[in-house]
Amino acid sequence: MSDDEIKEEKELDLSSPEVVNKYKSAAEIINKALQLVISECKPKVKIVDVCEKGDSFIREQTGNMYKNVKKKIERGVAFPTCISVNNTICHFSPLASDESVLEAGDIVKIDMGCHIDGFIAVVAHTHVLQEGPVTGRVADVIAAANTAAEVALRLVRPGKKNKDVTEAIQKVAAAYDCKIVEGVLTHQLKQFVIDGNKVVLSVSSPETKVDDAEFEENEVYAVDIVTSTGEGKPKLLDEKQTTIYKRAVDKNYHLKMKASRFIFSEINQNFPIMPFTARALEEKRARLGLVECVNHELLQPYPVLHEKPGDFVAHIKFTVLLMPNGSDRITSHPLQEVQSTKSVTEDPEIKAWLSLGTKSKKKGGGKKKKAKQGDKGDDTAEAEPSEAVATNGATA
Repeated sequence: MSDDEIKEEKELDLSSPEVVNKYKSAAEIINKALQLVISECKPKVKIVDVCEKGDSFIREQTGNMYKNVKKKIERGVAFPTCISVNNTICHFSPLASDESVLEAGDIVKIDMGCHIDGFIAVVAHTHVLQEGPVTGRVADVIAAANTAAEVALRLVRPGKKNKDVTEAIQKVAAAYDCKIVEGVLTHQLKQFVIDGNKVVLSVSSPETKVDDAEFEENEVYAVDIVTSTGEGKPKLLDEKQTTIYKRAVDKNYHLKMKASRFIFSEINQNFPIMPFTARALEEKRARLGLVECVNHELLQPYPVLHEKPGDFVAHIKFTVLLMPNGSDRITSHPLQEVQSTKSVTEDPEIKAWLSLGTKSKKKGGGKKKKAKQGDKGDDTAEAEPSEAVATNGATA
């Protein structure tokens, strides 16, 4: 690798203030988009309408940025808005023809992502459509996801290993008499890469293995936690519900059907890298063309997965920057009031994890000067842990 290539490689991680700024700009937009989507989630509202409002907001906000730069900056939706209800685990982002509506009492999982120049911020949040505090087993499953996410935030840090996080989040879920849902992966994020090779398994098992990995400074992760009151074994019930896909850039095949070639050309032109929804394509042609594309592995589908009817599922996902001064969680939304039937404050290991700070102590002198320089940038990041621990105290 030449000196120029090495320099370029370095500029694409968090050692570059410009890169950090783009991550944080994307995060600011996705946090506002999530707030908008939550406000739109009301009984009798069509799910597809809310999903479209979320995506439209992201496109509009990102479209207002970097208008006057000479080099074209890609920006927009990094993961389509999904609204998965009750025992539906993830990836429900229906087509325009779908008539599904929200109902009072629904447990709504919102999942969405935004990018600026390929630097991605993702978030997922669980909200129950009801007035007053959430109680019972629904409260347990949300508290389990939230506490597991807070523990993961403190363990996804330089020097720790991916298996440390896997073991910890399973212990937290068990303390709430819940399960971590299998197959959910925490991925490293890189420029234009939403599913980096460094991953954290949600559940370790003989069937699913990943390479051991150690977290390093200047890395970015999408920490993804899904909990269930059921078995935690997701099932695909209907392939026709799948509407989200991502171009498999390393695959090629000469498609036979005209509809497939048309759709694939449209995908290559408009969605060459990031996941997209079939809602953005012409629906009749998409139904025909996408099947052949998937069958020949030109597209990676994101299937809609389910737990058993009657089981409750919660989803929390956030983006964290592993900065030199500590972990910076840049995407989140406060939970509504949750009153769990369980308590984790008596478990010494979980208590110790939650008491870990997310900021690194600087070595050497000049502490006052460094503290002053970091005041403005650290306020938000430092507020997160204390707020999160307070939430855990309320839910436990």
